Amino acid sequence: MDTDILFKQSIEDKENFWEKQAKEIQWFTFPQQIISHDKNEYPQWFSDGQLNMCYLCIDKHIEDGFGDQTAIIYDSPVTNQKRTYTFDQAKEEISKFAGGLVSLGLKKGDTAVIYMPMIPQTLFAMLACARIGVIHNVVFGGFAPHELVVRIDDCKPKALITATAGIEIARRIPYLPLVEKAIELAQDKVDHIIVYNRKLVDNRNEMFEGLIDYEELVQSSEPADCVSVKSTHPLYLLYTSGTTGKPKGIVRDTGGYATALKFSMKYIYGIEQGETYWAASDFGWAVGHSFSVYGPLINRNTTIIFEGKPIMTPDAGTFWRIISEYKVSTMFTAPTAIRAIKKEDPNGELVKKYDLSHFKKQFLAGERCDVATLDWFEEHIGVPAIDHWWQTESGWPMLGLMTSDSNYKIKRASAGKPIPGYDIKIFDENGYELDAHQEGYLIIKLPLPPGALLGIWNDNERFHSSYLSQYKGYYFSGDGAIQDEDGYIFITGRVDDVINVAGHRLSTSEMEEIVSSHPDVAECAVVGIDDELKGQIPFAAVVLKNGSAITEQEVEKDIIRMVREKIGAVAFLKNAMVVKRLPKTRSGKTLRKLIRTLLDGKDFQIPSTIYDEKIIEEIQEKINDYRA
Repeated sequence: MDTDILFKQSIEDKENFWEKQAKEIQWFTFPQQIISHDKNEYPQWFSDGQLNMCYLCIDKHIEDGFGDQTAIIYDSPVTNQKRTYTFDQAKEEISKFAGGLVSLGLKKGDTAVIYMPMIPQTLFAMLACARIGVIHNVVFGGFAPHELVVRIDDCKPKALITATAGIEIARRIPYLPLVEKAIELAQDKVDHIIVYNRKLVDNRNEMFEGLIDYEELVQSSEPADCVSVKSTHPLYLLYTSGTTGKPKGIVRDTGGYATALKFSMKYIYGIEQGETYWAASDFGWAVGHSFSVYGPLINRNTTIIFEGKPIMTPDAGTFWRIISEYKVSTMFTAPTAIRAIKKEDPNGELVKKYDLSHFKKQFLAGERCDVATLDWFEEHIGVPAIDHWWQTESGWPMLGLMTSDSNYKIKRASAGKPIPGYDIKIFDENGYELDAHQEGYLIIKLPLPPGALLGIWNDNERFHSSYLSQYKGYYFSGDGAIQDEDGYIFITGRVDDVINVAGHRLSTSEMEEIVSSHPDVAECAVVGIDDELKGQIPFAAVVLKNGSAITEQEVEKDIIRMVREKIGAVAFLKNAMVVKRLPKTRSGKTLRKLIRTLLDGKDFQIPSTIYDEKIIEEIQEKINDYRA
């Protein structure tokens, strides 16, 4: 079907369009109410439908005769392990682990936190929760105890599922000491802590009282059947950085999400059932949920779990080795990964070692991909590199190209066109729609299509103030954008203080809280500055307290350590510059955009609201000294 016609139908005849797409997945009870409005006028999809996500990902394919197809490939160069699981094998472990959770008293509507590395047991835990209607929250394994505590306190899990360790290149990162610290700091007691022992070293000294062994639980448990849940039953919570510093628990539904993912795999990624699809993302991020686990498995694709780094395990040819070895058809990663590979292998010598004849398309998202990287990819890999854009909140692409139509056209530096279901506009601050080539706010007319967030966990007021209050009847994305005369959209960046580090959204206000807690710091501003490799990295500008004897080098070292301890290495804050004062407006608001512009060395206009223009010269001199 012509994709322009498909998009038009999705906007002008929403109910019939999405009812048709919902028929592409198997329901226990097909919905009669396709769209409905709650008391807050935020539409819900398929509210009276019943289904189960684990059934769609695993059991259905077995019933259809594909039980012996490879469902999961685990490739871990950091531990020299490789393992494959068929749908039959995956069902056996998932159903028994689900039975183990039931034996511990977990039931539909309870929550569980999953704090694990990139191993198959993480995927099994996610699907085991889905199988019995337990709402899972996967926490990125690189986060420090503080981040785990925030999530435990907010979603109050009945169980915490973890592993003994993760691997960072060649370094083993023990998880149990981090878990033990988090449990100690959390307000509420977690009833059960289940640990998968990777047995990488003798780790008996890391164990603590009350742990339940994952493998023993699986072996001793009876398999659990799939539980029927409402379409609007939360499948998972995924916390994303918010401007207040407190992460927001994005709530994902089940039926709308399953429908949207099936649609995505067919039309956006253009991949056939049975092919191998690889999203090189951690399970802790939205991409890991949607396109490492649920999307490919719903579509009966083989999915890859990769535990390693694109350039160091063992070299910058690792991605091409995996694509070649497992006959990957379509891959999805962040531009950061491709930039890192390009830096290590600028002439593409390592690419030549591998057979990439099965490789059809490379998808990029997480931050804007620069043209130089796209050029390198086209020259050395020779398959289309397709940038697209979406958010944790949406759960699936909002901008992109419908690659099921072979006539799709890539426009470099653009994130593509609105995906069917997304009625996207570019507004100015007063709510007027802008003409082509004018920068404004990217907003989306309600209703959002299926799969988008149900809300924020236990915080409906914050949900409405964050997303629905800026323009009545519209969802506010928090991103700036420009649309051209052909309908292609160019994302210009965040309009709040959440920065994008290698595809990971992190709150600068949360970092500011940590930096401000240093005993010698009077005030600070953390901004995201441009970085060739990671897109953005945080940079702290710090004002010391009068009379402080600490050196600038010491305070920078302290700040880096504090942020790492509180948030984790993922924050990547490596720079803290001491200044005499911060630029502010007459009303006392810190001019963060000005600081960021100065640090990036870009042209700027002096803000009309600035209190004292002389500070610009002061900061510029300080930047020159700092970088000298």
